[in-house]
Amino acid sequence: MRSLINILDLSLEELDELIITACDIIEHPHKYSEKCHGKTLATLFFEPSTRTRLSFEAAMLELGGNVLGFSEAASSSAAKGESVADTAQTVSCYSNIIAMRHPKEGAPFVAAQRATVPIINAGDGGHNHPTQTLTDLLTIKREKGHLDNLTVGLCGDLKFGRTVHSLITAMSRYTGIRFVLISPEELKVPSYITTDVLKKDNIPYEETASLEDALPKLDVLYMTRIQKERFFNEEDYLRLKDSYILDPAKMALAKDDMIVMHPLPRVNEISVEVDSDPRAAYFRQVLNGKFIRMALILKLLEEAK
Repeated sequence: MRSLINILDLSLEELDELIITACDIIEHPHKYSEKCHGKTLATLFFEPSTRTRLSFEAAMLELGGNVLGFSEAASSSAAKGESVADTAQTVSCYSNIIAMRHPKEGAPFVAAQRATVPIINAGDGGHNHPTQTLTDLLTIKREKGHLDNLTVGLCGDLKFGRTVHSLITAMSRYTGIRFVLISPEELKVPSYITTDVLKKDNIPYEETASLEDALPKLDVLYMTRIQKERFFNEEDYLRLKDSYILDPAKMALAKDDMIVMHPLPRVNEISVEVDSDPRAAYFRQVLNGKFIRMALILKLLEEAK
């Protein structure tokens, strides 16, 4: 039995295999409509979510399976003090596969030690979000046609943004990737990412506080929101929350074929006026999330047989 906790749990070949499967699902949905008949996905969401939880549920339902679960810790026995390990072992009795989101780093890993079915990490604190990364890779592949030889700009909260950490880790494995890290000093990428991933593998990168200076160089711009829930001090949040706002004037500085991505939800970091720009890929990215999660569910259930 196999779980997905970190994007590095998947080899480069497996990433490509999942993307191929997702693309086949998009082209031939009828082939997959009963693949999970009689199987049940449990969604254990100890932290609020719209896209991730609903895309997992939509993915399983479109594969012909069933869904059960909860969408907040208060509606589970965690409110009574039940441990993550006990919850995972219990829910394993009712399901064939579990998607878990938790505010504490490492919680899905702990769950996977006790669960008797595959666990998918649907986001743990500021640490990892591997299925968002799979979504991002599929989006880049579909929008740009390839995953190598790209300059990728990551903008906003690079310190607490688990989607950023996972994406850097994943894309560093492709050839010819260069990163431009755009953030205020207080929200720079953590040193464990720059040291253990970028410097270790000699991945070229630059850090800047200026979105305007970075834009003309980019093939992909990955915007993130400043996450209020990750701050201990509201003053710091209020000071930094409007650091970067992408609007049509800034988009005019970018390449004609640059794409804009965002893991969503957005607050005000992308103006709604950008939505009509053909380079705005973030809602197409949302749809890709369903297809790649369908591919992942199929892979893990097959390996759990």
